[in-house]
Amino acid sequence: MSDGRVLSLIEGFLKQGILDGLREWTPEEGSPQGGSISPLLSNIYLNPLDHLMAQQGFEMVRYADDFVILCRSPEEAARALAAVQEWTAEADLTLHPEKTKIVDAKETSFDFLGYRFDRGRRSPRPKSLKKFKDAIRAETSRSSGKSLKMIIATINPRLRGWFEYFKHRRHYIFNDLDGWIRMRSILRKRLGKEGRGRGSDNQRWPNKFFAAQGLYNLKTAHALARQSSSR
Repeated sequence: MSDGRVLSLIEGFLKQGILDGLREWTPEEGSPQGGSISPLLSNIYLNPLDHLMAQQGFEMVRYADDFVILCRSPEEAARALAAVQEWTAEADLTLHPEKTKIVDAKETSFDFLGYRFDRGRRSPRPKSLKKFKDAIRAETSRSSGKSLKMIIATINPRLRGWFEYFKHRRHYIFNDLDGWIRMRSILRKRLGKEGRGRGSDNQRWPNKFFAAQGLYNLKTAHALARQSSSR
């Protein structure tokens, strides 16, 4: 028994036109990358794969259509890859040719869900960090005309969200980013000056100045999170 309303809704998502720049097109098969229906369909299609991996003794971590299989040896990894390749072929699915690979996590880094895992260390992958900085640049443009109070109110939710996702990494990146964000937030054009903030600006507007203005501090948030986790 099927629910016609739900099927019609899914069909509407799949046939929805795509606007790519100034070009519009309609997908003919599959679900567009980043589409709102993609995670749901991925979970439906790949649920049998979850059970297959568990039955064969493999430890798989999956979110939507991205997954990592943890193995103890190259031979076990090869068996896992062969099992996935066989299953996807039977399910008429295609593995990503560049992302699908066997790596030794002790020797080689790999990216998963925005993180880069590099020999036991975790950090935002370069693409994730660039996307974050591009968003901050767009919201702290010196030509925007926004007051510092407005800028802080705009970027704080983004800073909180980014921290909550990437807080499971070493602390030094948060200190570096805090400094960079404060640099972006100092609008030198108010004083008729060009370029980025300099040492004298840091003295004129120290960290406590931005704290008093309510700017979200990533380093402080990380320290508080560590205290909470150790209790």
